Amino acid sequence: MSFENWTEGLTDICAGFQLELSCLVDGELDEVAGARAMVHLEDCDCCRTFIEDTRRQVRLHNDMADPERLMARVAMLTGSDLQSEAESADLIHRLATIFYQLGKAYTLAAVDPGFRERIFEKSVPVDTTKTHGRGFVDGVVSGGRERGDVDWDKARHLLNGRLERIEDPLEKGRHLLEEALEIEDDHEEAKFYLAMIFKHEKKFLQAAKVLRNIFDTAVSTDNRVNAAVQLGRLYHAEDDKRMALVYWRWATMSGLVDGDDRFWYVRFNIGLAYAELRRPDRSLEYFRALLDYAPDRSAEVAAAFAKSPELRKTIDSQEGFAEALFQRCPELFHNTGTEADGMA
Repeated sequence: MSFENWTEGLTDICAGFQLELSCLVDGELDEVAGARAMVHLEDCDCCRTFIEDTRRQVRLHNDMADPERLMARVAMLTGSDLQSEAESADLIHRLATIFYQLGKAYTLAAVDPGFRERIFEKSVPVDTTKTHGRGFVDGVVSGGRERGDVDWDKARHLLNGRLERIEDPLEKGRHLLEEALEIEDDHEEAKFYLAMIFKHEKKFLQAAKVLRNIFDTAVSTDNRVNAAVQLGRLYHAEDDKRMALVYWRWATMSGLVDGDDRFWYVRFNIGLAYAELRRPDRSLEYFRALLDYAPDRSAEVAAAFAKSPELRKTIDSQEGFAEALFQRCPELFHNTGTEADGMA
């Protein structure tokens, strides 16, 4: 409805009063006019509806301008204390994150101290994080702020000494990651590192189950790509190169790895798998694409070739493959000084 015809369908009296009623809601109507308007409201359903709608719009505007007021309004409508619920969710998430970070640190120390390409952040310093965690939990408990279905006393005892009774770093990592998932069962990163423990223990079916869960449900695109990459690694380790390619190619075809050269190794893995399947044309395509997508990583790619004697042997065993690689991807040889006929 345009402003020019807003009075359509109203009597002349109602049209005049609705102008006054708008002023009444804003507190801008004098006493005499205000009294006259209130008398009219007693007998006019149309104007009563109008003023209620106007008041509702004013309340909504005020609520949107004041987050605390909006929170209180929603809490009143839902019959719940949203501020308390928000604080509860924050405390629970912080506790789960402390357990996850400690679990990750112990897991990395036990499984692969040089772990690099599967994560994008350094592990936390254990002693500092434990001290921080103890202070956080003690503060929550002593302040009577325990929230949610969480055993805060159990968490307190774990950080205050029970953890030290577990001697094996890998078991410490497993215990902490399981605690994180007990507190927050959708904690994607905790699931990822638990899968790493299963893989390290050669429990491939359990590792694959956890990774598929992450792949199917992850909100974080980084976590979903990492799950796909690790599923590909599991299949590749079981000599199922075609299934490995399904997950690795999904990562590239989804576009999630483009524009982020931290994922350069995904195309390297695809090139490797195609070489092993004796598909030099496809292998060359992905090695070239890798260098085009991540030109600043050419030295790392060359180093990966140098550290993969089996890959180099596979390339040398296929006639013309090494020469074609030299022509299509000269950067690899500029970085290492390796000649095409000496890859093996």
